[in-house]
Amino acid sequence: MKSSLKLVDCIIEVHDARIPLSGRNPLFQETLGLKPHLLVLNKMDLADLTEQQKIMQRLEGEGLKNVIFTNCLKDENVKQIIPMVTELMGSSPRYHRGENLEYCIMVIGVPNVGKSSLINSLRRQHLRKGKAARVGGEPGITRAVMSRIQVSERPLMFLLDTPGVLAPRIESVETGLKLALCGTVLDHLVGEETMADYLLFTLNRHQRFGYVQHYGLGSACDSIDRVLKSVAVKLGKTQKVKVLTGTGDVNVVQPDYPAAARDFLHTFRRGLLGPVMLDLDILRGHPPAETVP
Repeated sequence: MKSSLKLVDCIIEVHDARIPLSGRNPLFQETLGLKPHLLVLNKMDLADLTEQQKIMQRLEGEGLKNVIFTNCLKDENVKQIIPMVTELMGSSPRYHRGENLEYCIMVIGVPNVGKSSLINSLRRQHLRKGKAARVGGEPGITRAVMSRIQVSERPLMFLLDTPGVLAPRIESVETGLKLALCGTVLDHLVGEETMADYLLFTLNRHQRFGYVQHYGLGSACDSIDRVLKSVAVKLGKTQKVKVLTGTGDVNVVQPDYPAAARDFLHTFRRGLLGPVMLDLDILRGHPPAETVP
């Protein structure tokens, strides 16, 4: 990414709108220097944006004045990006590319926040063309800094897609869990049941009880074991387990907790439990969880 910087006029950083204040890689700001910078908060359809004004104020306090919320799968607000990028580059004192009339923009971000979806959306909007970048629902689809992809004719504009890059050290356990819930880390590296437990804790803390209705639970519940048991039974996710007893082996039917946890996470990620703002604790001034040693 650093070696491609000299070709770049502007940087678009894509992040997940459900975690607008946490989980961004701090090395981007340090490493990629003083280029004009636009923050795109994608997946806005999955985020509870009731506190959008507060989010914008917090980001402005961090020096991020140029922010756009998007849903790249439905092309929402994507049309604002190229005019804003053009304006940023035009007013930047560092833009000295002589008579070169084409622009080159680098797209950066942590894994699985929608960088490739953004590129495809821009092409649909401005070139009436389809996919140029592979898209996947898990981190790690884009593996190398790609060749330039045209996204606009007037102005002539190219994007460089880059692989998702997480910070080498995630600042706290809670930030790590938020990133995992948003799919920026492969689930099995964190543990699906651990993530489901944190998700249940978050939904209850924010009084988001969509899961009760979705799974027909009767009432909200703090026990992840009870919730996963109900989910497993509802979905028919059970497994036979041999239990050794004094009189020999007995087959016992048990709920498949990992399968239930996976369903709970996928249901959340598809927005079926309602829009959620995972950074509500930060917006309301609650302290983050302990730092990872």
